[in-house]
Amino acid sequence: MFKIFLRKSKLPKPDSGEELSPSSSDPIVPSPVQRSGASSGAVSAPVRSNSGKRMSSAVFPASVVAGIEPLLPFKDVPNSEKLNLFVSKVSLCCVTFDFSDPNKNSIEKLVKRQTLLELLDFVASGSVRFTEPAVLAMCRMCAMNLFRVFPPSYRSIGGENDDEDPIFDPAWPHLQIVYDLLLKFITSPCLDAKMAKKYLDHAFIVRLLDLFDSEDPRERDCLKTILHRVYGKFMVHRPFVRRSMSNIFYRFVFETEKHSGIAELLEIFGSIVSGFALPLKEEHKIFLWRVLIPLHKPKSVGNYFQQLSYCITQFIDKEPKLASVVIKGLLKFWPITNSQKEVMFLGEVEEIVEAMSVLEFQKVMVPLFIRIACCVNSCHFQVSERALFLWNNDQIVNLIAHNRQAILPIMFTALEKNAENHWNQSVLNLTLNVRKMFCEMDEALFMSCHASFQEDEAEQSSAAEKRKETWERLEKAASMKPIIGKTAVMVTPLATSIAC
Repeated sequence: MFKIFLRKSKLPKPDSGEELSPSSSDPIVPSPVQRSGASSGAVSAPVRSNSGKRMSSAVFPASVVAGIEPLLPFKDVPNSEKLNLFVSKVSLCCVTFDFSDPNKNSIEKLVKRQTLLELLDFVASGSVRFTEPAVLAMCRMCAMNLFRVFPPSYRSIGGENDDEDPIFDPAWPHLQIVYDLLLKFITSPCLDAKMAKKYLDHAFIVRLLDLFDSEDPRERDCLKTILHRVYGKFMVHRPFVRRSMSNIFYRFVFETEKHSGIAELLEIFGSIVSGFALPLKEEHKIFLWRVLIPLHKPKSVGNYFQQLSYCITQFIDKEPKLASVVIKGLLKFWPITNSQKEVMFLGEVEEIVEAMSVLEFQKVMVPLFIRIACCVNSCHFQVSERALFLWNNDQIVNLIAHNRQAILPIMFTALEKNAENHWNQSVLNLTLNVRKMFCEMDEALFMSCHASFQEDEAEQSSAAEKRKETWERLEKAASMKPIIGKTAVMVTPLATSIAC
C-alpha cells in the first residue's frame, strides 16, 4: 500500500504538449492486506482498476476518497483540511510490516516511520480539536499496530536464573513511536474525554492490559505511563481498570505464576492507592486481602517485591488498623524452605511493625514472635541475622519493652539455643547482644525465664533418658526371643552401623 503512494508521488511529469493516456490516469486500487499477527504484515502488489473513480475501503477513509494525499506534509494544506489529512495519515499507518527481517519492505517502513513522526508532531502541537472520526481512526491504528498475541515463554518461572538477559522486540523502534503517539493523543487537551471514552472502551483497555505480558521491559515501561494517563483522564473507566488488573493478579497467583508485567502493574496500583479517599471503601480492603497479600505466595515474588511492599505500605498509611491484617496474612504465607523469601518477609515485617500502634501490635505479637523465634534459630545465617537485626530498630525495641512479659518467654529459648549451638560467629554475637538487651529491660523477668528454661531442659533430658532406657529394654527382650518363621526381628543400631 505504501508502494502505491510512493509510485504516485514519483510519477514523471509529462512533456509539454504530451497527453496522458487513459490507462495512466486510472487510479491504483490496493488489494486487501493480509495480516499475520499484529506485528507483521505484507503489502500486496498494486493493481490497476478499470473503474474511473477512487474506491473507499476499510483502510482508507472518506478523506482519501476526497482526494487528500496522505504523504502531503501538514504545512502544505489549509487548516480546514488538516484534520482530514490527519485521518488519512493515521489510516495509512494501519499497514503493518514484518520487522524480524530488516531488509524486507525497507522503503515502506521508512515512509511509515516518517508519517508516524509527522503525526506525533501534529498531535503535540495541539492545533486542532479531534473529532470522532479522528479518534476512531487513531484507536484503530493503535490497535492494529500494538495489539498482538505473544509467543509462549519458555524462560524460568521463578526467576531462579538471574543471568537471563531481557528479550528485546525487533519492532521496538517502530512500536515506540506508536506508543509515544498514543500517549500524546490521550494527554492532549484537544481530546474530549466524554467523546473518546466510546472508542477507548473496555475492550481497548483489556487489550492494552494484555500487552503488559511483553518480555520487552521498554514496552512495559511505556504501557505503565499510558495506563496511568488513561486511569487519570477517563474516570468512568476507573472501576473497570481496577477489576481488570485484579483479574490479572488472580490468574497469576492461583493459576499460571507466569507474567512479565506484575511489577509494572503494582507500580501503577501503588499510585492509585495513594489517591484513595478516606475512609477506604470495602472493595479496596478486599483487594488488599485477596490480591496483594496472596501475591507473596509465588516463588517469583522477588521480581516485584519492592512494588508490592510499596502498595501495602500505602494501604497502612491510609488506614493504620490494616497493619495487623497484613501481618496475619504474611504469617499465613510465610515461606518455610525458601531462605531468600524469608529474608524479604522479615524486612517487610520490620517496615510494618515500625508503623504500628501499641494496640495493633498486641493483636499479633504472640504469633509474630513465635515465627521470629523460629527465624532466629534458622541454620541459614542470613535468616537468623535478619531476624536479630529487628532489635536494632528503636521503635520495635520500644514496642517489645512495653510487652516484654509476653515476648521474652517466647524468645528466650531461641536465644539460649543460639548462644549455645549456632555455628555462625556474627549470629552468635548478635544473639548475645539481644540477650543483654532483654536482661537490661527486666532482670527479674530474665532470671525467671532462665530458671524456667533450665527446668524445661532438665525435664526434656530426663524424658530422653527414660525413652532411651525403654528402647534398651525392648532391644534386650527382643534379642532373647528365638526367631520362628517370619517373626519380625529388632535390629540394634550397632548391627546396622557401616564403617566409613
